[in-house]
Amino acid sequence: MTRYLKYSSSLFFACLLSGCVLNQSQKPAPVEQGNGTTTPPLSHHPEQKTPTIQNPPPITAPTTQPQPVPEVPKTTSIDWAATLQPLVANMEHTKGIPAGSVLLVDRIKNSTNGSIQTDNANSALNQALSGSTFSLVTADQLAQAKKTLGISPNDSLNSRGKAIGLARNLNAQYVLYTTTRGDVRAARVQMQLMLVSTGEIIWTGSAKASY
Repeated sequence: MTRYLKYSSSLFFACLLSGCVLNQSQKPAPVEQGNGTTTPPLSHHPEQKTPTIQNPPPITAPTTQPQPVPEVPKTTSIDWAATLQPLVANMEHTKGIPAGSVLLVDRIKNSTNGSIQTDNANSALNQALSGSTFSLVTADQLAQAKKTLGISPNDSLNSRGKAIGLARNLNAQYVLYTTTRGDVRAARVQMQLMLVSTGEIIWTGSAKASY
């Protein structure tokens, strides 16, 4: 009987100790809030960074290279009176030209490699012919004839057909062509006198321009 009691006491204490160990190993229950809900454990979320917006580079206008300024052609000064008077004097000695014949003077054509003072040249040519044996077609008569035939007032009559048509409209017997050729710094002046009735060139003269 005494042995049985000792064995029972030892078993009781063993059970008691094992119960304490089991209670200590269990995790504590979650704490309930007053409304009966369970608060979940807090979780930590990493902070999200706002992406940085970079400003685009400024737009600059494309640089343009300055365009070279074209050079103005140099105008060569020719002594037209000294150049044209000897040619006109030579033309007057052409045989078979009756005094007082009507002459249509074409504007001087520039065929050089530069620029010449054509207005001064035409004035000097008419001045040289003013004391000749020819009767010159006036500027007003020429303008009226061009208007009648539908020719531009600025037409230089480079076409022989136009010149003959104008000369016949003006009852002119002769047409005078004058052209400058070659290097503008050493130009040559050529004259041709044409008979309107046949279209034949009855005289030609050429001389170096005087400067």
